[in-house]
Amino acid sequence: MIKRFFLTMAVAVVATAMMAQNNGKPAIPRDAALEAKIEKTLKKMTLDEKIGQMLELNLDVMGKMDWATRTWTLNETMLDTLISKWKVGSILNAPGTRAATVEQWQKWIQLIQKKSMKHIGIPDIYGLDHNHGVTYTQGGTLFPQPINLGASFNTELARTGAEITAYESRAANCPWVYNPVVDLGRDPRWPRIWESFGEDAVVNSKMVVAEIKGYQGDDPNHLGKYHVGTSTKHYFAYGAPWSGKDRTPAYLSPQIIREKYFEPFKQAALAGTLTMMVNSASINGVPVHASYEYLTKWLKEDLQWDGMLVTDWADINNLFTREHVAKDKKDAIRLAINAGIDMSMDPYSVDFCILLKELVEEGKVKMSRIDDAVRRILRVKYRLGLFDNPNTGGKGYEKFGSDEFAQKALKAAEEGIVLLKNEDKTLPLAPQKVAVGAPVSPYKTILLTGPNANQMRCLNGGWSYTWQGSKAEDLSEKYNTIYEALCNKYGKQNIILEQGVTYNEEGEYYQENEPQIEKAVAAAEKADIIVAAIGENSYTETPGNLTDLWLSENQRNLVKALAKTGKPIILVLNEGRPRLISDIEPLAKAVVHVFLPGNYGADALANLMAGDANFSAKMPYTYPREINSLNTYDYKVSEEVSTMSGAYNYDAKVSLMWPFGYGLSYTSYAYSNLRVDKTTFTADDMLTVSVDVKNTGSRAGKEPVLLYSSDLVASIVPDNKRLRDFTKIELQPGETKTVTFRLPAKNLAFVGADGRWTLEEGDFTLRIGNQTQNISCTKTKIWDTPNI
Repeated sequence: MIKRFFLTMAVAVVATAMMAQNNGKPAIPRDAALEAKIEKTLKKMTLDEKIGQMLELNLDVMGKMDWATRTWTLNETMLDTLISKWKVGSILNAPGTRAATVEQWQKWIQLIQKKSMKHIGIPDIYGLDHNHGVTYTQGGTLFPQPINLGASFNTELARTGAEITAYESRAANCPWVYNPVVDLGRDPRWPRIWESFGEDAVVNSKMVVAEIKGYQGDDPNHLGKYHVGTSTKHYFAYGAPWSGKDRTPAYLSPQIIREKYFEPFKQAALAGTLTMMVNSASINGVPVHASYEYLTKWLKEDLQWDGMLVTDWADINNLFTREHVAKDKKDAIRLAINAGIDMSMDPYSVDFCILLKELVEEGKVKMSRIDDAVRRILRVKYRLGLFDNPNTGGKGYEKFGSDEFAQKALKAAEEGIVLLKNEDKTLPLAPQKVAVGAPVSPYKTILLTGPNANQMRCLNGGWSYTWQGSKAEDLSEKYNTIYEALCNKYGKQNIILEQGVTYNEEGEYYQENEPQIEKAVAAAEKADIIVAAIGENSYTETPGNLTDLWLSENQRNLVKALAKTGKPIILVLNEGRPRLISDIEPLAKAVVHVFLPGNYGADALANLMAGDANFSAKMPYTYPREINSLNTYDYKVSEEVSTMSGAYNYDAKVSLMWPFGYGLSYTSYAYSNLRVDKTTFTADDMLTVSVDVKNTGSRAGKEPVLLYSSDLVASIVPDNKRLRDFTKIELQPGETKTVTFRLPAKNLAFVGADGRWTLEEGDFTLRIGNQTQNISCTKTKIWDTPNI
């Protein structure tokens, strides 16, 4: 913003008094009756029972998998011992990380609950990574991955998907899901970017609130039988590894930590998420699992959030095995519990119970900290209604895996696929006009090629029936691959399948078989147009690390060879993160990014390609052009520098393929009449921002409307621009709608060099589409509270 400097060089500053966050209100309203039940139960518990509640074990330790038949058998004696002796409070995961049936989940979890109530009088809380639908339950509904929901810019889709996932989870007797994921996907190298809603904090914040409402309902103190507890993850800055590799350290400025990486988790806490899972790695040298500042001060105290913090997989162990901030496991437990960890996901061992009890007896972990942790665990179980009804499912869950839910997933897939390029109106590939009864097909002949053309694994991505999404084709046979969907849409006689490049399903996710590009080139002679389905196979977490961001050489060579045929090419990008394609993108007439659209993604793609549905998605992250330009849309203004003349020439260019918020449609929209009710404002004002949007094309369509702000001059280098709000509207041809945002002026503040939130006197620009409006702040305000 442009400062107004007076002769005295003085700046009017208004500082607020110190106050409790949220005006003294807890993030989740207190329920006196529920709290009384918690205290009554807590007083009856022995130390062993309390510590047992703080342990979460993997189901695999209680049984055995026969991989030949893919059947898992529960060892009831082992289960009984773990619960009766060690008082284990939580169990997680699918056996062998492979989806089980509803009937199996019912059998296993009912037995676990029976023994928990018998031996402890406290129900177990069972948790599953149901991340984009019921990913570990056979026959349920899989939705597009979160990155597609981010691209849709439609929070209602997020809420609806979460509601259905909660319903189907409860049908399988699972009350707790490790979702939503709001790790900002700001580094294209990171293998979990697709598990987030993209690179922006506001998109992640609005989507996480919608999903929490969908999963949990509107009352976080009393969840009904069709809702589940959430575990928002991974608190926080997990998606910013310096190396780009999973679970490696992040090095971030205090400003970006507070403004961007913390923000979605703050909104999740205020929306009532019952639990959070903690970042496996470290921030600026401090492992998050050992940070009292981040776990207790920022989250539990500043926000007065009374939920429960659970570790990620064996992450207390990592404090001494990987991070080297503890000398052994006992020391690591001391650090983590005192920092604020309430439940340890220690999947294969009960050592946690033995060592934590020793720490309490030695006075190294206070009994008050144990009571606080157990109180939070009990609170989750009471809020879920598990004491009264430990089990759910059976009658009343007839919609599990229904056509109704499938249609919701299809709609979400259609709204989460982005049209990035469409030269010469190559798309839609609609039927050609031919005489009635003519022997000519109304459709063009399509060559479908590329490794992603004919398998479900790459459409679903990781966390789909199995951890890595691999070796699960038998569980997704009823759904359509891209090849099958195009055959259904255009007729099998009009589709030629010759992949040219295929994945090695017995190898790593990135390994490919010997290419047969010449076969695809030969097949192109019989085709009118080429659809190249390229990208990545499924992966997640550390197995998804990469060393080269370029799309595989085989796939790029395939496209280059096909381009020489002169046939028009449509690139279909099916990938979890943006792979570099700047050498082949110019060869394509059209480019469609499907991301990871789920079981109904190929059907959605076919509908969009044929024009039976309209594209309405926008990029949820910045797609890079080159490896040395991995920018985000909100880069600092000094990252883009024009050439300076003189003895030395300096320049810096922000080079990208497609920007955040970019996406085409089969129709067109015109923005006009941007107005703000206040052109001058102070920090306490509410700004009402309106704009008119008209569908100027011939098709109905949906349009995400994005509100940005730019701070023109600030005391620290400002961001190029920041997304402040968004919505999505539907318009018929020729229809105009007025979109109105209510923007609290304080949202234009930034974290200053002193770590305090600051809104400075001066000028800002608001932007929606091609419309801009300048506004001015008339008085500086600096807050002394950690959040505003």
